[in-house]
Amino acid sequence: MITTDDLRFFLSLAATSSLAQAARALDVTPPAVTQRLHALEKRLGVRLVNRSGRGTALTDEGRLLALRAGQICGELNDLADELVGRRGVVAGHLRVVAPLGFGQRYVAGLVAQFRENSEDVTASLVLSDGPPRLASDNWDVMIHIGELRDSTLVAYPLAPNRRILCASPAYLARRGAPAKPEDLRDHDCIALRENEEDVTLWRFKRGRGPAVGVRIAPVLSSNAGAVAVAWALAGHGIVARSEWDVAEHVKNRDLVPLLAGWTLPEANVVALVKSRQDLSARTAGFLAHLRTAFAATPWRDKP
Repeated sequence: MITTDDLRFFLSLAATSSLAQAARALDVTPPAVTQRLHALEKRLGVRLVNRSGRGTALTDEGRLLALRAGQICGELNDLADELVGRRGVVAGHLRVVAPLGFGQRYVAGLVAQFRENSEDVTASLVLSDGPPRLASDNWDVMIHIGELRDSTLVAYPLAPNRRILCASPAYLARRGAPAKPEDLRDHDCIALRENEEDVTLWRFKRGRGPAVGVRIAPVLSSNAGAVAVAWALAGHGIVARSEWDVAEHVKNRDLVPLLAGWTLPEANVVALVKSRQDLSARTAGFLAHLRTAFAATPWRDKP
């Protein structure tokens, strides 16, 4: 026998790539996640997740459970929406997904604020430092940064976000600054592995000229933006990172922008929904809340 709480727990676990990530998303300890997963597997009599040093992967039975759980929970939420919608009240459960670092800094507070202003709403926020599972039914709003690969989703622009090539003063004093993109091949570069992008190919443009692609050989790489920025701050190399993450370091001169006149592809911030039609009142309300909050682009200085 399994409950809707079991289904929602497993959906949160299935949306992450490790038990540690699931624990952070659920705000519990990793042993608590492991214990609950073992109990669920024991009750069902099947293995749902394969564990390895690289993380977790769903078994065939786990994928089936995640699929059916998403359908069941979605139907329950739709039923609640239909019933509540007859009262014209913003209510029900809001499910938000966001990148780990950006979500911690900019989204978590907005989710809590929206729930506080909407007393009939409950909310959950799943943060992930891996590529999001866009096909999952287990979300209402997804915050996304950068190139969008799934063209079936509807994107609501939230804020501009440049990518900035930068390094610490200590690194530049030791190795000098690149004068042109091709010079990066002779520098220590730090790569951030996210969103299944080709992270070793850095593309630059200058004015209306053609794009210049430079294949770097990273000396350090990570799937966590905070780690990549920390390495750059410590003088270990050059990093290409989102403006939202390094603007304060650039302002304080802890990181120095490089290759003036050259630009990297933008990685603008958008909110994704599955359809423009039939948005629940709580989803529409949260979108409006997000757009108001990001209208001033919080990581840029006010004029």
